[in-house]
Amino acid sequence: MQMAAHSPPDLRTARRVVVKIGSALVVDDRTAAPREGWLAGVAADVAALRARGTEVILVSSGAIALARRALGLTRRKLRLEEKQAAAAVGQIRLAGAWATALSGVGLNAAQLLLTLEDSEDRRRYLNARATLGTLLSLGCIPVINENDTVATTEIRFGDNDRLAARVAEMVEADALVLLSDIDGLYTADPRKDPGAAHLPVVPQITEDIMAMGGEPPPGYSSGGMRTKLIAARIATGAGCAMAIALGQQDRPLRAMEQGARCTWFLPEPAGRSARKRWIAGSLAPLGVLVVDDGAARALARGSSLLPAGLRAVEGEFRRGDPVSVRNGAGQEVARGLVAYDSGDAARIAGHRSERLEAILGWRGRDEIIHRDDLVVL
Repeated sequence: MQMAAHSPPDLRTARRVVVKIGSALVVDDRTAAPREGWLAGVAADVAALRARGTEVILVSSGAIALARRALGLTRRKLRLEEKQAAAAVGQIRLAGAWATALSGVGLNAAQLLLTLEDSEDRRRYLNARATLGTLLSLGCIPVINENDTVATTEIRFGDNDRLAARVAEMVEADALVLLSDIDGLYTADPRKDPGAAHLPVVPQITEDIMAMGGEPPPGYSSGGMRTKLIAARIATGAGCAMAIALGQQDRPLRAMEQGARCTWFLPEPAGRSARKRWIAGSLAPLGVLVVDDGAARALARGSSLLPAGLRAVEGEFRRGDPVSVRNGAGQEVARGLVAYDSGDAARIAGHRSERLEAILGWRGRDEIIHRDDLVVL
């Protein structure tokens, strides 16, 4: 994205955008039904972004809210098993609402349900990211929600603000937009302090900024400004700009592009390389891939490691494990997260990618290590 120092990013230049939408925006509080007209407006915004070549992922709450009344669960606080049951009923309705809205503008919706463990376990992380990447390449709009039907208090994200930030980190998004009931961050709660000042741009998330978050509001939502600031820390630390914008208006993303007031949090300058540093220095390799000279040169140019360049496999490892990549002289040239178990990697070594299915009996990734999971040393 294009930006000058301390100037707000431009959503129109983003390559990949994650948009988080809360329950209060999706669900009509009076009828407990989807707000179909508003959803259609967001779908039109998504279609406009897609027409410019921007990939879009939606993180949408609303499953529990859509089912509470139908199940007679109208108390403000529900037991965990009641939330799980409501999510099971409401998720079908939520997915249907988004499928209808997006099909109205010629787009295919795809549903993904994630838990915190999916973002922390290397194999689940790789699987989720690969699925999202494939869906985006096919022109689909992934609609993600927390998997509340199985999540417990120990493993759940707790709010979709943080889930959206983890997704933005996972797919290396340029921008994360949190559509909210407020048009950004203020120095204090504007509902209580008439002197509160709106902050259009936050260059760095300091402790003073975090203190402006206050406490989450009561009600159905588990969010609040503080969780949005926590999400901002996750996203900006991964090199992704984040905005808090008013979502209640029609066509909220178009309104942002036309200058509607919001707060942008600028990405940390070294954020995009933080994950690569983690791969290079924080993970002990569990195996070795020996590559030919041609593959070593391709890696130095920024390419992925393909099976055709693999000459030998040493050690035992599983998909998602860290491995060392070495040339024929034994010099370590790269490290990365491998896309195949050691046994399968050995079977496809030296073969072209189009031969993998015939060798393995199933179609995996074309790359042994994708360049996004690879650090050249």
